[in-house]
Amino acid sequence: MTSQTTVADAAPELPVPEPHQGLRGHPWLTLIAVAIGVMMVALDGTIVAIANPAIQKDLKASLADVQWITNGYLLALAVALITAGKLGDRFGHRQTFLVGIAGFAAASGAIGLSGSVATVVAFRVLQGLFGALLMPAALGLLRATFPAEKLNMAIGIWGAVIGASTAAGPIIGGLLVEHVNWQSVFFINVPVGIVALALGLVILKDHRAENAAKSFDIPGIVLLSGAMFSLIWALIKAPEWGWGDGMTLLFLGLALVGFIAFALWESRVSEPLIPLGLFRSVPLSAGTVLMVLMAFAFLGGLFFVTFYLQNVHGMSPVDSGLRLLPLTGMMIVASPLAGALITKFGPRIVLVGGMVCTAVAMLGMSALEVDTGTGVMSVWFALLGLGLAPVMVGATEVIVGNAPLEHAGVAGGLQQAAMQVGGSLGTAVLGAVMAARVDNDLPGNWAGAGLPPLPPEQMAKASDAVSVGMAPVGEQTPPGVAAKISDVAHDTFVSGMGLSFTVAGIVAVLAALVATLTKRGENTQPGGGAGHI
Repeated sequence: MTSQTTVADAAPELPVPEPHQGLRGHPWLTLIAVAIGVMMVALDGTIVAIANPAIQKDLKASLADVQWITNGYLLALAVALITAGKLGDRFGHRQTFLVGIAGFAAASGAIGLSGSVATVVAFRVLQGLFGALLMPAALGLLRATFPAEKLNMAIGIWGAVIGASTAAGPIIGGLLVEHVNWQSVFFINVPVGIVALALGLVILKDHRAENAAKSFDIPGIVLLSGAMFSLIWALIKAPEWGWGDGMTLLFLGLALVGFIAFALWESRVSEPLIPLGLFRSVPLSAGTVLMVLMAFAFLGGLFFVTFYLQNVHGMSPVDSGLRLLPLTGMMIVASPLAGALITKFGPRIVLVGGMVCTAVAMLGMSALEVDTGTGVMSVWFALLGLGLAPVMVGATEVIVGNAPLEHAGVAGGLQQAAMQVGGSLGTAVLGAVMAARVDNDLPGNWAGAGLPPLPPEQMAKASDAVSVGMAPVGEQTPPGVAAKISDVAHDTFVSGMGLSFTVAGIVAVLAALVATLTKRGENTQPGGGAGHI
């Protein structure tokens, strides 16, 4: 039986570098410098959501304006990630990382000084573009700096930083908004960025593969960016437009045509943006799909947890963030441990086990009730963190490790883009599942509670509120009637959340099956010629 040849097998052997002298190029100091920059971007992904209500009130913005504060950032980040990774491969990951840090911090400061929501949105788009430069470059630096036997541990710590920062966002954001102002949520990135930039200038070492591309695939960039924009835009707007609406179908169709045209172009150009030969590696392709499915289940499911804690249990943003500490803490502890296990046993067993834990946690969370206590919630949150940590670390290693060094930036961009697409897809699809369940159940539950019937328009508005766990209670509603409405709203929301978590659990099971196709990247095999970076 012939063994399958991956792209990594065909990669040229990379020379063993001379021992690093002093600070520059030191692997663990490189990890610290990279982690501080990545922490800033990961924190920003969730911290801003807490500031949105204060921004809306202070700048007198509409709901659509506030949504653009998040969507503009997401679109810019998702569209630019792979192209930004290519920039790192072409000009060096150190340079692109430093530009990303400086630009992200400067854009953050500009948002804090903004006096209109249009300016906030414009600088959020810039934040997304600079964040796209930073994230793949961080992975490229780790890939090029660490020897093979320590790379998984480094990626494990990197994953722990991202997990901790993401989960800490609501807590830090809540404290800043409550005790300072919404501008402080953005201003905090300026000193962090200065520290990261200073460390990067002193510590980071430029690594460039000899056979890295010397030109840019401009048509490929245009085609891929257009396709990614159309896809993410359709996923963002589908809950508002409807999945069967002509505009949703139009943008999904444009995305499909764009991806097909991109693939055809890439197969003909001499120096493509994404060498399609990368996907001949079954483990790399499986790792990419795994990231999409993991983000679908995790980010899509987590979207409802915040509404459950704040709108059903009545917690403040800070308190809800504290309730998620079992998830955060487990990711911090389990990520480096997962890196060590992957180094010893390879990624397949660890990834399958991680997705099985994630599936069990999702299915367990599908049974949450309106009055479920903190203890039960903590068990499922902790199990979810235990399952996610190995997948964050292992799928990253599979994608980046199965790509040649000269494509490390593109591979890092692919990993991040897969996560963005999966998160957007999960939020959109599970949001549609929730809306469908609420639309179906709310009229019957409303009538069953003996509440006065509502005309169709008011029932539709009530459904929108219930879909995020809010009770549609008016200011003049008598206390007894208000209590009944709250009970109906919360019961209906929890029913929809249970169905959404069930779907997320099924997706996690599919991800566990995909994980069986992964294996360690030949470029990061301990003892291999290409592994000594």
